[in-house]
Amino acid sequence: MRSRSLHGGRHELGQNFLRDRRTIDRIVGLVRATDGPILEIGAGDGALTRGLAALGRDVLAVDLDERRVDGLRRRLPSVTVRQADALRVRLDRPVIVGNIPFHLTTPILRRSLAADGWREAIFLTQWEVARKRAGVGGRTMMTAQTAPWFDFALHGRVAAGAFIPRPSVDAGILAISRRATPLVAPADRRAYERFVHAVFTGPGRGIGQILALATPGPRPSRRAALAAAALDPTALPRDLTPGQWATLWHLLGRPVNDQATSPPGGRPASQPRGNRR
Repeated sequence: MRSRSLHGGRHELGQNFLRDRRTIDRIVGLVRATDGPILEIGAGDGALTRGLAALGRDVLAVDLDERRVDGLRRRLPSVTVRQADALRVRLDRPVIVGNIPFHLTTPILRRSLAADGWREAIFLTQWEVARKRAGVGGRTMMTAQTAPWFDFALHGRVAAGAFIPRPSVDAGILAISRRATPLVAPADRRAYERFVHAVFTGPGRGIGQILALATPGPRPSRRAALAAAALDPTALPRDLTPGQWATLWHLLGRPVNDQATSPPGGRPASQPRGNRR
């Protein structure tokens, strides 16, 4: 096997190979609780692929490194192995699983959350990303923007020593499930994302002040929305649950100062950063 892929070395490909048996078994166990064909992205040398193949289900494993692809095809003939870019492969199987290259965590998550063809995803990501997406210590804007359609759960921290080569940070097991009944109508998704963006980036020391500037209507309607969502006016956007976001959306609707030209998750240069974290 060549020492270097045509697409670069381990650094360029973000290759940190999982070696911890307990972590492998935990991820495979989470996949076992799902149904349907499986897509594994970033299969690497097959640490997870072998466990997925043992489930007896249809498995498609993809990796950008042609050397790893050739090796997996020889070792696991029951698995369909394809050379493909994780940022381009179709996410059209019910279950997605993968040890995500840390430098591609955010684009892969964004792409996954925008795709319609899957129900369950189990990702091994950077610890901070997994923790924030699951709402531990406060939710991010991206999580708030997608939570009406997806449920995020954290299934443990994985020490950096579980990988070869050893990364500079720990990892976390993040499970994402598509909600059977969305909290917000799918047709409203883009408008809802802009609503969350306006609130997260709006000025104010708490959700009460922020909503006063970010939403239309008389002040009593905002007070009623805060009460209906059981929200303290001093709470920060990062503290809101998916249900509270949905309640505010349904009662207050689209914001007047909707930044339609700003992409979801982005931040206009003139807006303060203070409420984003």
